[in-house]
Amino acid sequence: MKKEPRIYGSKWDRERLAFLRLHPLCVMCHEQGRVAAATVVDHIVPHKLKEALRSGDADAIAKAQKLFWSRKNWQGLCKSHHDSTKQRMEKRGAVIGCDVNGIPLDPASHWFK
Repeated sequence: MKKEPRIYGSKWDRERLAFLRLHPLCVMCHEQGRVAAATVVDHIVPHKLKEALRSGDADAIAKAQKLFWSRKNWQGLCKSHHDSTKQRMEKRGAVIGCDVNGIPLDPASHWFK
């Protein structure tokens, strides 16, 4: 059986902690007018590094590694938003939630048409 590629190691742990020190609040909670600690560094655009490594495609690996390590592609999230809201958004392709006034966060919402 082939061993699964490992992408989150000690370098990631160091970078993650440094990022969370600089960005201690959950971005999604902030958009909703709430304050919560960020405990997860989320990749805004999914990097798909494991899939790229499995494929062996050098171009796909390079692109995925660039997305993985780009701090411009990182955001701090609370565990709840990372594990539920962000996962649903990726599956649906839409922004989920409303701001403090009840206005949808997704600019493509039917409320804006």
